Amino acid sequence: QDADEKLMPGSNGPSTKRKNSKSNTTSLYFSFLCLLTSVTVCIIFLGMYTDSFHPIFDGIAGKLGYQEKQYVVVIDAGSTGSRVLAFEFHRGYLDGRLVLDDELFKHSKPGLSAFANEPKKGAETITNLLNEAKKIIPQNKWYQTPLVLKATAGLRLLGQEQADNLLNAVRDVFKSSGFLINDDDSVEIMDGTDEGIFSWFTVNFLLQQLNTRHTVAALDLGGGSTQVTYAPKDITQTPMYKNYMHTVATFNSKIDVFTNSYLGAGLMAVRHSVFTNGLPKNQTTIESECVNSIVKKKSWQYGNTEYIISGKENPKATSDNLEVDYDLCLNSVRKQVLPLIKPKPITLKQHQIAAFSYFFDRAIETGLVDPFTGGEISVGDFTTKSKEICAIPNTDQPFMCVDLIFISVLLEEGYGLKARTPIKLYKKVDGHEISWALGCAYNILTSNKSSKM
Repeated sequence: QDADEKLMPGSNGPSTKRKNSKSNTTSLYFSFLCLLTSVTVCIIFLGMYTDSFHPIFDGIAGKLGYQEKQYVVVIDAGSTGSRVLAFEFHRGYLDGRLVLDDELFKHSKPGLSAFANEPKKGAETITNLLNEAKKIIPQNKWYQTPLVLKATAGLRLLGQEQADNLLNAVRDVFKSSGFLINDDDSVEIMDGTDEGIFSWFTVNFLLQQLNTRHTVAALDLGGGSTQVTYAPKDITQTPMYKNYMHTVATFNSKIDVFTNSYLGAGLMAVRHSVFTNGLPKNQTTIESECVNSIVKKKSWQYGNTEYIISGKENPKATSDNLEVDYDLCLNSVRKQVLPLIKPKPITLKQHQIAAFSYFFDRAIETGLVDPFTGGEISVGDFTTKSKEICAIPNTDQPFMCVDLIFISVLLEEGYGLKARTPIKLYKKVDGHEISWALGCAYNILTSNKSSKM
């Protein structure tokens, strides 16, 4: 009887212990599966919304052959030279966003506008740049690769007939290129608004700021014009900006930005206006108060004209200390620049600022920042450096004095920035050129004809 009682159901006999042990094992196994599944789901969920996971999934997708490359070729026909940028993208495996993988950057001088009377020769320079792009884009992808040329201030400043002849010559080159072209707008003079927006997009795209509340302002200084673009913190503060406001779609959001292109306020255009102010239109031999008197008969090409520039004697200087009359040059620059800066971007000072193109070039040429990595300086550093340069005779950089005074006037008096305002100067970010061309390429691949970016 005692033995029978030990085997009764509900007792603590050996059989029941074995069953409980098996049940516990099954429960633990099930819990482990649930935990594993939860972790997997969390990783996938986080991967969709956390940028750090995208490269992991994209790398796996690429190795498994689920990643298709997309290419775009953009030619920037600027006032001082032409540049080809060929971009390689892929679509993010998780969300379909465009990811920039690689790019080609090649340039040639002079710009298209220098061939105003020889359009076929100008088109040949574009052919040479296209041949560079063909070296890196697989031939079986050419017919799928959009090709565009956007001309900026150099062609905007030409007469209509000369500009049209150049653009038509380039269109003939495009038709036989093998790339994908749109007859309506593959070759055109780009509106200054687009130039500003594309530059702003490029900077914030590369700095990974597009989906944040802290986008940076973009200052682009070209040869014939300059662009200012930023997202005002409160657009009600500046009702006078309403004609300069544009909505930009970025990934999964829309941002209202102010942008304006100040035609004639480019570095070369201002230099030209300062040198020729008050002179007969056809006079090409010039003495300038903004050039050190040690400089004699220096050749300088602007547009289709060669100028012979010499420095004007400064009565305040001595034979042992030849220097530019700084105040006289400063006033000359102010007269040419300040009337062009309308409207004044009065809320620009509220933003972090990224500057590039000639801002960067003149900074590295005078030792303000590292030539490879760029850096941060203050607006007042340009002013300090301009006074230093203008006080030193220098035939190797004969026009640096006027260029730096112009940049100083533009930033402080034109844009209303204080001397202590920090500016970050860039040429590249993570190996990619800061250029409006990247914003343009992104726009081409993500937009239909009726929408922007």
